[in-house]
Amino acid sequence: MKKLIIGTRGSDLALWQANFTKDRLAEIGVEAELKIIKTQGDKILNLRLDKLEGKGFFTKELEEELLNGTIDIAVHCQKDLPTANPPGLIIAAVSEREDASELLIVLKDCVDITKKLSLKNGAQVGTSSNRRKAQLIALRPDLNIEDLRGNVITRIQKLRDENYDAILLAKAGINRLGIDLSEFHTEVIDTTELIPAPAQGVLAFQIRENDPELFELLQKLNDQNTADEIEVERKVLNLFQGGCHMPLGCYCKKENGKYEVWTSKAVTAEHFPDRLFFRVDSLEGLAEHIVSKFSEDRKLPSKIFISREISEHSYLRRALERHKIEIEDRSLIRTFPIVNVLDPFYLKNLNWIFFSSRNGVEYFFKLKPLLSKHIRFGVVGRGSEDELRKHGYRADYVGEGGDIPGIAEEFAEMIKGQTVLFPRAQDSLQSIQSRVDSSTKVVDLPIYETVIEEDVDQSFAEVLIFTSPSNVDAYFADNLLEPGQQVIAIGNSTGKKLEEMGVNYILPYSPDEIGLAEAVFGIELK
Repeated sequence: MKKLIIGTRGSDLALWQANFTKDRLAEIGVEAELKIIKTQGDKILNLRLDKLEGKGFFTKELEEELLNGTIDIAVHCQKDLPTANPPGLIIAAVSEREDASELLIVLKDCVDITKKLSLKNGAQVGTSSNRRKAQLIALRPDLNIEDLRGNVITRIQKLRDENYDAILLAKAGINRLGIDLSEFHTEVIDTTELIPAPAQGVLAFQIRENDPELFELLQKLNDQNTADEIEVERKVLNLFQGGCHMPLGCYCKKENGKYEVWTSKAVTAEHFPDRLFFRVDSLEGLAEHIVSKFSEDRKLPSKIFISREISEHSYLRRALERHKIEIEDRSLIRTFPIVNVLDPFYLKNLNWIFFSSRNGVEYFFKLKPLLSKHIRFGVVGRGSEDELRKHGYRADYVGEGGDIPGIAEEFAEMIKGQTVLFPRAQDSLQSIQSRVDSSTKVVDLPIYETVIEEDVDQSFAEVLIFTSPSNVDAYFADNLLEPGQQVIAIGNSTGKKLEEMGVNYILPYSPDEIGLAEAVFGIELK
């Protein structure tokens, strides 16, 4: 085959992507060279991205050169591409997806470890993405979001110059460029917490439609699993008739033979986003089903019950009250400490402390433990992680996804041969402890007990959310489900208790308020 010409933008990241493609082609015996092309997005730097006219402002000029035959392949970040190709062009192949999570880069004097995302109150965060802005403000309403333009290096320099307290970038770009960020504090925001743009982290290899020989050649570079996953993400974007400035996140991944898909959509960057999670066997019809859930005329519950008091400014309350959903929040249990003084014996030679609940974190730190700075922390769920932050510590391991056996196996592998303290409720199932091997020393510390309320009043809300097995016991000791009522369980142990009582339930992906909001928004009223 003749020597190919790869069209690319001139930024460091675009050049990395083009050279990556050139190297991949060389591996299959094809020679290529680069041609740098300036796009509208590169030339106009004084306007917000969503103020630029039309779509494809980082891709249009590359596509024109492709159509004119002056280049053979255009390499794009797939998330920058409009969902429809210009006539005469096709995406021949896509790369394996790089890490699609977001990276928050913070000036060290603007860090507050006790706050979510480790950002000080009222911090000024730079991002040009409406999607990121809507989801960030939902997580931290106190933040001030400011527009940020320029390539990756330029944006980091603007932070270094203290034009911002923090900036938010795609982790994929940082990974690809190998940038040293040691002068800053960094936090990875997982894809399940801040949902990426459709096809984030994926490279698209675009060619002319009438070049079948090149198409066949590029199949050697194509990652079919990624192609399948981003197809649903891009179709959702297309059905919403949105471009990359729409405050829409959609992320699909295949896990244990099933497809897991998260979607976040806000009306504008200033609005609280609605979120949805599905776990399905097939992608057929899924994009259409997702989009239908965001229809303005679909029926949502008018009232939900949750077996826990939730604060006025909590994520779940704001997510539900946006749709005028009434919240009946009351705990059906009481908790009491059973340890008032902590014996220093428990803290000797520890490597890890593991918490399976927010209560465990709260009661442990009430004991005012004197901890070595070398101790690491593991938690189940973002709720426990947030509670740990309030006491000035970051979690080194966060078990997510509600799959307790999976979390137990993963954590057990991580702590082999070490000493781990488990502060817990007196009646807890000890699912994590049961999975550790004989080389690991378990220090068991029951620190609080749970007492269930008697004569619990029935709720007539359309949706009942149970936050612990004890709350399930308390409620169903006196009550039955009403016809049409649906149940959500926060976590596997709560779900198992409901199963024992013959109650069908929905299990959110994550055992926290974001997961609960996704479950309520996705519910099908009967």
